[in-house]
Amino acid sequence: MTALDPRLLPDTAAVDADGVLSIGGVPVPELAREWGTPLFVYDEEHLRARCRAARTAFGDDAVIYATKAFLCTAMARLAHEEGLLLDVATEGELHVALAAGVPADRCVLHGNNKSPGELAVALAAGVRHVVVDSFDEMDRIESLVAAGSPAPRVQVRVTPGVHVHTHEYVSTGQDDSKFGFNLGNGDALRAVERARASTAMELVGIHCHIGSNVFAVANFADAFRVMTGFFAGLDLPEITLGGGLGVAYTNEEHAPTLAEWAAVVRAATEGLDARVLVEPGRAIVASAAVTVYTVGTVKRIDGVRTYVAVDGGMSDNPRPVLYGSGYETCDPRRTLADRPDRARVVGRHCESGDVLVDDARLPVGVAPGDLLVTPVTGAYGYSMANNYNKVPRPAVVFVRGGRSRLVVRRETMDDLLRLDQP
Repeated sequence: MTALDPRLLPDTAAVDADGVLSIGGVPVPELAREWGTPLFVYDEEHLRARCRAARTAFGDDAVIYATKAFLCTAMARLAHEEGLLLDVATEGELHVALAAGVPADRCVLHGNNKSPGELAVALAAGVRHVVVDSFDEMDRIESLVAAGSPAPRVQVRVTPGVHVHTHEYVSTGQDDSKFGFNLGNGDALRAVERARASTAMELVGIHCHIGSNVFAVANFADAFRVMTGFFAGLDLPEITLGGGLGVAYTNEEHAPTLAEWAAVVRAATEGLDARVLVEPGRAIVASAAVTVYTVGTVKRIDGVRTYVAVDGGMSDNPRPVLYGSGYETCDPRRTLADRPDRARVVGRHCESGDVLVDDARLPVGVAPGDLLVTPVTGAYGYSMANNYNKVPRPAVVFVRGGRSRLVVRRETMDDLLRLDQP
């Protein structure tokens, strides 16, 4: 199959008789004309549908959206409106959630190196619970409470010693990890005992996370068996089994559904008298969005390869550079056309490694001025965007019911100077 697989596109994506792609009832070329490129386009109906699917699969107040996947005030508000709690890993993420009107007690604080300042803000705000990640963090909480901060509810993050089939940089559950308390060497039990004995915190549960973009549900089953075995003897009311469910980025990939993941969770926790929570991020937002680029240069090197350069790159999608991640691409004016041509789609940055799609399938005759779309960029695209080479970050729009709305404006040249102190 050389044409783009339509299942990679957002839920409301449609292709008209001329091959033009629309999302949320708005043609993508019109979005490019109105808002410019590069542009992140999110299908709001898709986002809401995934939030609802997660609640259906796991139950009310059981789903915590991992905001590191994608966060702005509009996204925080949407997740809250759909009944999800929010996982925030920094004071900055908490600040955005609170600015969106999300109550602090609907937020969970994560992070492997929370500063005393971050903890003080979170405790004063009244977050639902803090996921404690180290003995040093326990020291900080006890010092803050002794100085007058409210005592928090806490869960202890446990590293279950389970390896998963994903990139090493997003594996988190193995023994050699910067995250959590090691189960195998006894640290996890020592952390539980210390938290239970401390008057500065209320121990309410344990937590684990084994990795990101995990495709094999058997990996989750292995970790959950370990975690529930440990949890069973602790007499605690909550257990959080993390997120990390993978999504398909290319025609060849196939990923488990939220329902399939939920079945594994239910099987592993059957018989537990406890609230079971999960933390999906990528599975909620990844396939809800596409990135729209404009082609600037087509460079054919005879006997070597063709390079197609677009007006974005590693500043709006660093995943290919960081993890070797694969993506598809298409021309939104001939969306489902055959793609017999091959090229390396690259960005505008001064790096040979600035590659978006290493060996892209393209329709015939891509030329400067054409649009290119990369699907499944809703997670870890804008959230990891940066200003390398002083390139302004793109705009983000939500589309729904034939209308688009700007939720994050495009940075300007003046924005690049706003922190300078000449």
